Amino acid sequence: MLIQKEMKLADVIHHDHKLVPVINRFNIHLGFGDKSIEDLCVEKEINLEFFLTILNAYHDHKYFPKKHLQSFPASVLVNYLNKSHRYYLDYKLPELEDFIMKLAEKTELDKATFTLLKNFFSEYKSELIQHINREEERVYPYVLQLESAIEKGNISPELIRQMDEYPIGDYETEHDNIEEKLFDLKNIIIKYLPELKNDDLLFLILKELFELENDLNDHSRIENMILVPKVEAMEFSIKTRNQ
Repeated sequence: MLIQKEMKLADVIHHDHKLVPVINRFNIHLGFGDKSIEDLCVEKEINLEFFLTILNAYHDHKYFPKKHLQSFPASVLVNYLNKSHRYYLDYKLPELEDFIMKLAEKTELDKATFTLLKNFFSEYKSELIQHINREEERVYPYVLQLESAIEKGNISPELIRQMDEYPIGDYETEHDNIEEKLFDLKNIIIKYLPELKNDDLLFLILKELFELENDLNDHSRIENMILVPKVEAMEFSIKTRNQ
């Protein structure tokens, strides 16, 4: 199903409830009645085409219009990616941490195994936070500076220096493979924990880890396949102007 602007957003959620966190990132919260996607975008001052493209990309992984996504301003992409970060940091990671802490009190998991699982999650959480901080403090501001400089025709020596010292290609090569550690964490739960009489909480943790993994994979696709090539094109444009 291709999600289109005349559809009621409520009907879309009934069809795919996993889109709720994505919709939330556009400042659309539950309780919007029977409004269509187009009406909500007008009301919230949201770029309709970008909203539809993101919804469809998350709804159907075969749908990924790379060229169309690259046509949106870098600022629109960065704003969305920042909102995704807030979802991970403010909601998903604390929720998972809370579930893991409840394992000690709600299951017969032994202390050593619980400590192993808790420490592994803490390492993953720390790695993801470092990854997000580097993007928000260094990469995204650089992207917005490039776009602003091209729009205003004002290329500062400082920006040229930044391009020489830390081009987007360097960021791409050091882009942490945080999916690997998340895969290992899932494997600990699936393969190596002792059998429990009541493993409902473990099933819940595993379900949430799979959902986080899917969301992060989509996030990385947008960064690697859309944002990075867009920035490379801006860097090339600036270098060409300054030759």
